[in-house]
Amino acid sequence: HCKLCLVVRREGRRMRHYAHLGTGNYNPRTARFYTDLSYFTSRTGITGDVAHLFNSLTGFSRTPAFRHLLVAPYNLHRRIRELIAREKRNAAAGKPARIIVKMNALVDHATIESLYAASQAGVKIDLIVRGVCCLVPGVKGLSENIRVRSIVGRFLEHARAMYFENAGGEPLILAGSADWMPRNFFRRIEVIFPIEDPALRRWMMRDFFAPELRDNANAHALRADGTYQPVKRRAGQPSFSVQDRLMATANRRATA
Repeated sequence: HCKLCLVVRREGRRMRHYAHLGTGNYNPRTARFYTDLSYFTSRTGITGDVAHLFNSLTGFSRTPAFRHLLVAPYNLHRRIRELIAREKRNAAAGKPARIIVKMNALVDHATIESLYAASQAGVKIDLIVRGVCCLVPGVKGLSENIRVRSIVGRFLEHARAMYFENAGGEPLILAGSADWMPRNFFRRIEVIFPIEDPALRRWMMRDFFAPELRDNANAHALRADGTYQPVKRRAGQPSFSVQDRLMATANRRATA
């Protein structure tokens, strides 16, 4: 289920690796109406992990130890829970702590329990879950620090991405192919990759996560009773669609 492509190119007297990692399928039909993230890099740490994964899948090597990628069914579930637990510890120590996650579905029981524990420690958590969400937000003493919204608009929201505050230092931002479901964690090959470039991290916060949380045109909030209610605009507040914003940004770049 992971979305990977590796190009090995001879440049002079050495071999250079280029990797493409994404959240969406290599499918020309779905690419026309899915919204996804795409990452192209020559960073040796990431390209090395991608090469190790391909070698493992094709039988050229044993199961590798990944240094940069979170890969299911090997280390993804454990690492996600460790990152949530780190935000919990930071909040308990009085340090900045926040989690933002965008995905298609949230079902895994152990991960939901980790999010509840982080909420109880004071971590502010925003979840953007288009489809099924088994977590119950806004319950006093359990999940009052968790907000859940679903965005259903012109295009199918398909990207998976994560933000961890990291005690106010450089935030950890990741993206990839996996929803938080048992089948993704344990029965599929999934890849979550870090976005390490500072400029790209700033773009993710400014032009991806912030507009997703600002959307008041196509967003619905999940209530503690399990119902969804449209996000209400304040008096005089204009309508804002994250999908319209991203299309406008893409048009400006294309004509610049």
